[in-house]
Amino acid sequence: MENSFNLPNNGKKRVIIIGAGFAGLKLARNLAKSAFQVVMIDKRNFHQFQPLFYQVATSGLEPSNISFPIRKVFHEHANLHFRNTELLEVRSDIKTIVTSAGELTYDKLVISTGVDTNYFGNKNIEENSISMKSTAQAINLRNRILESFEAAILTDDRKEQAKQLSMVIVGGGPTGVELSGAIAELKSYVLPKDYPELDFSRMKIRLYEAAPKLLSVMSDKASEDAYKFLTKLGVEVHLNTKILDYDGEDMTLEDGSVYKVQNLVWTAGVGGKRINGIDDSCYVRGNRLAVDRTNQIKGQDDIYAVGDISYMETEKFERGHPQVAQVAIQQAVHLSKNLIKETEIPFEYKDKGSMATIGRNMAVVDLPSFSFSGVIAWFMWLLVHLMAIVGVKNRLFILINWASGYFSRDQSLRVLIRPFKKQ
Repeated sequence: MENSFNLPNNGKKRVIIIGAGFAGLKLARNLAKSAFQVVMIDKRNFHQFQPLFYQVATSGLEPSNISFPIRKVFHEHANLHFRNTELLEVRSDIKTIVTSAGELTYDKLVISTGVDTNYFGNKNIEENSISMKSTAQAINLRNRILESFEAAILTDDRKEQAKQLSMVIVGGGPTGVELSGAIAELKSYVLPKDYPELDFSRMKIRLYEAAPKLLSVMSDKASEDAYKFLTKLGVEVHLNTKILDYDGEDMTLEDGSVYKVQNLVWTAGVGGKRINGIDDSCYVRGNRLAVDRTNQIKGQDDIYAVGDISYMETEKFERGHPQVAQVAIQQAVHLSKNLIKETEIPFEYKDKGSMATIGRNMAVVDLPSFSFSGVIAWFMWLLVHLMAIVGVKNRLFILINWASGYFSRDQSLRVLIRPFKKQ
């Protein structure tokens, strides 16, 4: 059965990594020169830089700028193997995974699948809202935005125009805040040039958050500054407001209010997907996998979880670590050291701070010792994200796009590419 994977039989112990996100990719790289045979499994053949999905969705970057072929990362590492297939089941009793391409045995298994959009069981919202947890979904949102503007310019019905132009974003975390700010800047500086016949005073951008503050994982100062920046850009921010239902046309709030909405983007929560073969007792809220301080899944031998899918309680993080890239990367580095040295040193997260950008020269940064916002925070956000991108070529293209957008306040990537349908 293993012949279908065409892997060398070199007698090495095998580590299988499921998922090529921040944690999985970092772990693979750190095990590249180890005594293990490392096999990465992912249903996509590229790594996605999730923090910049919103820039693809708002025509600021090309999808290829934030995507990087996994096989290119594995060049010059004969010990790293990638197989483009999907995990179907884990059979821990015989240390085997079942994929759509066949079965493969492991000595150590690492789950780094990340998380997906969480609709909290609301099927209507799941079916009718727009999500943004993959490059493909970001492209879909870009298409949806552009299609709405094209539809608006084909009618002189003022109510229909207002419905097509307006956007609702649900969720006041970094994704929701950054997306709202980017769309607001499009409205102010770009779209009126593309569609001079439309009255953009009818375009409303509304951000809804069920909690009493934006950016709940950041400081009160960062939250307040983000609110001020968004308001300055013309975004209507509604705090303490929960969306109860959305059927594709009517959005119902918890207080019973109903509004007509054409475009609703859901960024209000994330959750993991359960894996066949992993016992239900291993999961906690949000379908995250409960792990011990070495990232081993509780109740499982030689199966680990790192990144957003893992849930680890410590003295400093009694409700688990924040689901951010830095946690994923640090967990991957720590696990690689434990696997290589055959140790069980407990993981301790070193918080280097968090940040979010709202618009041009508008960003908020929380460092362990203090918080700040504005121009310096914005340039710091640019630098940190630029250096985190995989591939020198991608960094160069992103830098060129950002520089061009900064000085011209325009992007030339507003291309509507619909899926091909054979006539």
